[in-house]
Formats: sequence, C-alpha cells, structure tokens
Amino acid sequence: MNYDKKKICVVGSGHVGLVCAATFAQMGHVVICIDNDKKKINLLKKSVLPFYEPGLKQLVVKNINKNLVFSASLDEGIKKSDIIFIAVGTPPLPDGSADLTSVETVARAIARNLNRYKLVIEKSTVPVQTGQKIKETIHRYRKNSTQFDVASNPEFLREGKAVEDSFAPDRIVIGVESQRAERILRELYAPLGVPIIASDINTAEIIKHASNSFLATKISFINAVSRICDLTGADVEKVALAMGLDKRIGKQFLQAGIGYGGFCFPKDIEAFIYISKKLGYDFGLLKEVKRINDEQRACFVEKVKERLWVLKGKKIAVLGLSFKPDTDDMRFAPSIDIIDAFLKDGAKLSLFDPASQKNAKLLFKNKRVQFAAGLYAAIKGCDCLCFLTEWHEFKKLDFKKIKLLMANPLIADGRNMFDGEKLRKLGFEYIGMGK
Repeated sequence: MNYDKKKICVVGSGHVGLVCAATFAQMGHVVICIDNDKKKINLLKKSVLPFYEPGLKQLVVKNINKNLVFSASLDEGIKKSDIIFIAVGTPPLPDGSADLTSVETVARAIARNLNRYKLVIEKSTVPVQTGQKIKETIHRYRKNSTQFDVASNPEFLREGKAVEDSFAPDRIVIGVESQRAERILRELYAPLGVPIIASDINTAEIIKHASNSFLATKISFINAVSRICDLTGADVEKVALAMGLDKRIGKQFLQAGIGYGGFCFPKDIEAFIYISKKLGYDFGLLKEVKRINDEQRACFVEKVKERLWVLKGKKIAVLGLSFKPDTDDMRFAPSIDIIDAFLKDGAKLSLFDPASQKNAKLLFKNKRVQFAAGLYAAIKGCDCLCFLTEWHEFKKLDFKKIKLLMANPLIADGRNMFDGEKLRKLGFEYIGMGK
C-alpha cells in the first residue's frame, strides 16, 4: 500500500460521507464516494450537492474527476480501495435504537469483495459493540481468507462548520484492534497535526455518544436555569456569562433558547438511553435532558400565547426554520414543533429561512403556511415576529422599518439574539428566553 496516496472508498454521500470524501480528496488521496441513490450520484457528478454546507461545493468542484469520483457501484468501490469508510445513515427506530440495516448491507458487500487487505472503518454514529458485529458479518460472509481489520473513527463535525472541522478538528479518535490499523489511521490523519486518541473499538464508539450527550446536557442545563430566571426576573445571559468564564465550565453550549435540534443530538441521546437500558443501566439523567429540551419549545409557544391571548386568526411571522444557522437541515428542528403548535391554535403563519425554504416546503406540505420571498415580506402585517434560528443576516435587520411593517410590534426571540432593552426603546414588546 502506498502510504503517501491512499485509495479510499467512502460509502454514503450524506453530511458525513460527502464532507469526508471531499476532505480526503483535498488532502491528495484517491477517493471514490459511493451512494445507492443513483439520482443523487448523477447530480454529484455534475457538482450539484444534495444539501447546503458552507465551503463544501468549492471542495467538490476543485477535486471532482481528479482525486474524487462518484459512483453507485458499491462492489466497484470496495474492490478498488484499500480503506473503506462506512458513512451510511443510522436513523432512529421507534424504540430509540439505531437502524443498522445499511451498516450490515455494506459489511456484507465488503465480505463478498475482499480481493486484498482492507481496513474497514465505521464513520457513522453507531451503538457500542457495532464494530464487533461488522467484524463478525465480514467473517461470516467472506469467500476467502483475505485479511482485514475493522476500526472506529467517529466524526465530530458541526453542520454549518463541517469543512472547517474536517481540516482543524479538536482531536481525532480511532478505535483499533491491530497495530497495522492504527498505523494506517495515524498516517492518514498525520498532516492535520492534531491530537490522535487511540483506543479499543468499544471505547471509541462510546466516546461519540458520550460527547454529544454531554453537550446536549449542557444545553438543557442552561435552559432549565432560564426557566428559573423567568420566574425570578433574573437574566440567564448574565448567569451563563459568569458561568462560562469559569475554565472548568467554559462558555460554549451555554446559550439558552428553544433547545437543541438537528439529526445528531436527539438521535444520539435516544440511542445512548436505549444502549444503556439494554446493558442494564437506567440513564435517567439523559431522559431528563430530553424532557427539558422538549419543554423549551412548549414554553416558547406559551410565552407568545400569553402576550397575544387568542392565536386564532393572528398572523405570526417565523424567521429561521433550520435547526441551526449555516445549514438547510430541518431534521428535528425546534421550529417544527413550534409551528405545529401555532397551527393547532389557528394562527396564520408566514415563514422564511435563508437556506432551508426548499426542505421546509416539503416538510410543511399541505399545511396552512405561507413561505415568504424575503425577510421583510414575511413580516408585513404580522402580529408577532418569532426568531427561531440565529442566522447572521437577521442581526442586520432594520427594526425601525420592521416596526412600521408589523400590525403589532411583538418580537419573540427564541435564540436570545437581540438586546431586549434596545428593542423596547424602539417601541417593541420583547419576549426572550430567561431574560
């Protein structure tokens, strides 16, 4: 194997797989990115990306048909590569467990295409002991005695910052069973110059779930504190600032609001609860984290209802639909529950998001909502203006103009983006979370 220029197959062209494939190609490796969705592959071959991620399209355009190719042939990708990253979806099942059907499908394909040594790396977020199952599956279905290794290399990419995180991660975690596998992974990531934490596979798998669960816990903690602040007239932002300056705590993930969303945190919390229960441990702390998060959305709706009294027939403008800025991802976005609650009470909704309009239209198809062509168009004639995603462009709005456009100058700030006192001086009623 040429350790300078590796032959890599990335299975899955979602948020994780596509970013990883483009990153490795940019690092000079030969990468084939596989997906069983032929329509998606055909679009990728034309540099049309299936989702919005800052900086990713430029990476793909720069490397496509050079170091990066796309294909729907899993067998071909496996045979041509020495390193195989499994980056397929592991969606949640109704009981909270992860659906590992796609992972097993890839493992069986690897087994039947073992033509030389392969390093098989799980990149998808999977429950602990999945690596062992992948290894057993390849052993069970392989047609020869060709050697292979299984490893775990969990991703810690933030949507909206995924490209940045790929080239400048805080750390690289590798779970390995052999010196050969560890050597290959260390050489692969050496150019990044960041700490590499090597462990056994089970430990690496738990690191991923533990990391996301802790960050979600931190968010729910400050949101619980925000409820106390609401009840006492205290300011949660000042509380969070003072807490965050303590080096033992840190300021990140201490922003009170309507709670976390997206595909990772909700899914990983549910999965870790399920895994723990299966192993005989009741992870009650994480159940409470989930409960607090769900309550924040209902709390926001109640705040609006308290000010508007009757929602039926009232026009509410919602700015920000994606679960966070710099992404078009609507999966488990807090805006979904909030919009549904407003609709249930008969409100008329005008929606706008800089990136996720297309996905939101599919999500809210056949529901009584209107999608505005622009920021100010959404606001015109509304009785309440809700901010649910902290897009940077929202912070540049002309609030004097907004006040003239609104039927009733009420702002509900679900992300504590604005200075409430300044808005009140402009003549607005202001609703914040914990302040």
